[in-house]
Amino acid sequence: MEARKDVYSVWALPPEESRPRLKKLMEGLRSQFGGPEFEPHVTVVGSISLTESEARDSFTKACERLEAYDARVEKVATGTFFYQCVFLLLHPTPQVVEASAHCCATFGYKNSTPYMPHLSLLYGDITEEEKKTAREKAYLLDEDISSLSFKITHLALYKTDTEDKSCKSWEKVVECELKA
Repeated sequence: MEARKDVYSVWALPPEESRPRLKKLMEGLRSQFGGPEFEPHVTVVGSISLTESEARDSFTKACERLEAYDARVEKVATGTFFYQCVFLLLHPTPQVVEASAHCCATFGYKNSTPYMPHLSLLYGDITEEEKKTAREKAYLLDEDISSLSFKITHLALYKTDTEDKSCKSWEKVVECELKA
């Protein structure tokens, strides 16, 4: 019997002290534009179909060789699809890009586009005009958001069924603390 495969993602988690600020910003945008609630995160490995044991094994291996790294916000930006509606674009520093490349290689994940490190603030299918308004609102809600920087000290393996746009079925499987 073949083990069931699910869709998993690896997320870099912002530190505890940054989460309330990010959640407040996310809530402020959701209150005007709708969209599901989800944890603040930077996707390190996108959606990949694996059995739970394959996902856990790859995650453990990926975390063993990775050290904590710095992330710095560049600006609030907008994207072209649901899961990249409005987000904080991060500086693609060598550390940030290498962390993703290392994890993707460990998972055997082939990215169809170059890695764009970002922290989503809002998921949704809204018009370009609404995205522009949401971007402006993000700066009104937190005028210093473009100067935010934080250390990524934790990665988490999440089960993320991308068909579930409510994000209600998404769940954390395991979390690891990176070496300092």
